[in-house]
Amino acid sequence: MHIQLNSLTTEKLKESLGERPGDFKLFFDTEGCGCNGVIVIQIISEPHATDIEVQKEPFTFFVDRQQESLFDEQMRLEADENYPSFRLSSDSSLLGNNIRVKDIR
Repeated sequence: MHIQLNSLTTEKLKESLGERPGDFKLFFDTEGCGCNGVIVIQIISEPHATDIEVQKEPFTFFVDRQQESLFDEQMRLEADENYPSFRLSSDSSLLGNNIRVKDIR
């Protein structure tokens, strides 16, 4: 799996980390949303036993192995210039719009 990041996205993700160490996790959250689920970008201090590393540079990204099939092999993560959210897409689909970062470190 590969997640393409443009310079604005890299900058916004770096801002989200702040001065504390952490990694990112693409997570399909179904808890309390009253729907089929929404994608969130979690900032984690360490991966769970069921997480797999899907990318190392410029940031480390993980996904839960049970959720890996919900994502495409090649994706683009794009930051919104005027709003604290992201868009995740691939050549074949829009996986999520208005994706937020949730710091759970």
